[in-house]
Amino acid sequence: MGTYRQADVAFERGEGMTLYDDAGKAYLDFNAGIAVSCLGHAHPHLVATLKDQAEKLWHTSNLYRIAHAERLAERLCAASFADRVFFTNSGAEAIECAIKTARRYFFDQGEPDRYEIVTLTAAFHGRTLAAVAAAGKAEGFGPATPGFRQVVAGAIEDLTAAIGPQTAAVMLEPVQGEGGVVPLPDVFLRDVRRICDERGLLLIADEIQCGMGRTGKLFAHEWADIRPDIVAAAKGIGGGFPLGACLATDAVAAAMVPGTHGSTYGGNPLATAVGNAVLDELLKPGFMGHVIAMGEALHQALAHFAERYHNQVEDMRGRGLMWGIKLRDGLVNREVVATALRHGLLTAPAGDNVIRLLPPLILTQPHIDQAMERLGAALTEAEQTARTVA
Repeated sequence: MGTYRQADVAFERGEGMTLYDDAGKAYLDFNAGIAVSCLGHAHPHLVATLKDQAEKLWHTSNLYRIAHAERLAERLCAASFADRVFFTNSGAEAIECAIKTARRYFFDQGEPDRYEIVTLTAAFHGRTLAAVAAAGKAEGFGPATPGFRQVVAGAIEDLTAAIGPQTAAVMLEPVQGEGGVVPLPDVFLRDVRRICDERGLLLIADEIQCGMGRTGKLFAHEWADIRPDIVAAAKGIGGGFPLGACLATDAVAAAMVPGTHGSTYGGNPLATAVGNAVLDELLKPGFMGHVIAMGEALHQALAHFAERYHNQVEDMRGRGLMWGIKLRDGLVNREVVATALRHGLLTAPAGDNVIRLLPPLILTQPHIDQAMERLGAALTEAEQTARTVA
C-alpha cells in the first residue's frame, strides 16, 4: 500500500554508524531506523546472539514458559520502577497493552466507569485505532475510539481541569518525538506525578522513542526522578529486531489475569534473546555515561550549528541523543532531509518543521563533526534551491 514516502535508496548492509546502499555508497546514520538501531548496524554481540538462537529455537508461543523472556523481564524490572512485563512486537502494541492495563486496573477496583485517559497535544502513540485517538489524530477512520481527552503539553492547569470522575490515567511522552522533539520539563513531569497521586490516577509514560538509553538514562522519566505506574517501550529495546514491552508495577499488573490480554509472537525466544543482548550492552558500566557525554557534545555542536545557520535554523531542542532542528519559514524539513540523504547523511523529519537527529548510541565526536558538515552542506543547498524556486 502507498502508506510511506520512501526515498529512492535501498541499503544493502551496515556496520556501526555506517550504512551502504546497493551501489556501494556510504551513509552516516543519524536516524538509526527512527531510534531503533541503538547499537548501530551489525553489532557483533547482537549478530552472534541472533545466529546462536536461530539455530536453536525461534518460536513456541506463550502457551509455554520462555526462558529468555523471563530473564529479560527480570532484568528490565531490576533496572527500572517495574515489577511485571508484557512483551509485544511493536510500540503500538505496547501502548495498547498500557491502555488496557490502566482501564482493567480500575475495573478490577470496582470502578469500571473510570476509563478516560488524558493525553497531550503534539503527542504520538502509534497507529492503532486507540493510539491515533489518544493522540487526537483519528480523522478519516470512522468514529474516534472513545476515552481520550487532550490538553496542551506543559499546561498543568489545563491538565488538572481535564480530570473528571471518569479519568483513569495520564499518558505522556517524556520527550515528544514525532511531535517535533520536545522534552517535557522535569518540573511538569513531577507535577503530573503529584496530581496523579492526589487524584488516584495512574501515570503512563510512553518511552517508545525516548527510552532504552536514548537520553542517557534507561528511561527518560528518570531525569525527573519520578516513577510511572506503566511504561510502554519498544524501538531500541530490540536493537532492530521487532520487540516491545509494557512494564508495570505489581499493584497495576495484578489486574491483568489470564484471558485479559495476549500475543502469539510477543516475547518469543528469538526476540527476547536479542533483547537480552541489547540490554547486555546498555547496562555495561560506563555505557550511559558515554551517551550522556556524546549528548552534551552533540548539544554543543548543534548550538554552534544553529548560530552559524541562524537564517535557516529557528530553534534546536532535545535531550541526550535525541535532538530536533526547527527550520525557519521558507525551508521544508522533508526537503532538507532528502538533500542531506544525497550528501550521505540519514536524518528524519518530525512535526513542527523539525529535522530529527537520532544517531545510534555508539557514536563518537568524529561522527558528530562529520554530521554537522554534511547537514550544513545540505541546508545550504536546500536554501539555494528554495530561492531559485521562489
